[in-house]
Formats: sequence, structure tokens, C-alpha cells
Amino acid sequence: MPVRSQRHAVFLLTKCLTVNSYSTMAKLKLKQVRSVIGRPARQKATMHALGLRKMNAEVEVEVNPQILGMVNKVRHLIEVVEL
Repeated sequence: MPVRSQRHAVFLLTKCLTVNSYSTMAKLKLKQVRSVIGRPARQKATMHALGLRKMNAEVEVEVNPQILGMVNKVRHLIEVVEL
């Protein structure tokens, strides 16, 4: 289910936190939909740390507080899909 808006992305992230405990190893699929050209160095570093290095790249990550924080910081550059 693709994310329709930033508000929907935040809803999905909070839903993952409340419904799925970290012990069940919930996963998110992240897809880079906007370029990091012209973005601050911290956003570029966050995208690189998430494993997103090229446009339309997709990665699956396990949900934990650190990942959710990174996703929240670059939510305008990525598309989040709950698995």
C-alpha cells in the first residue's frame, strides 16, 4: 500500500510502533522518489544510511526507533510501504 501523503506516512509509522512490536521484526519497504541533489548534507547522509543511493532504489528495513527517526527526517524524499 503506497503512502498517499506525509500525514499518511506518519500514521503508518505510528501504526507500526503500536500494532507491531519490535520483537516481531516488522519491515518497511522504502523507495527513493526524489533526488538528494541540492539537499543538506545531513539529509544526503541519512538517505545513504538507509541504503538509498539512486533514484527509484528500493530497500527493505526492519522497524526500530532509529530507522523510524531517519524515515521521518527524509519522508519528503521517499515513499514508504508497509510490508
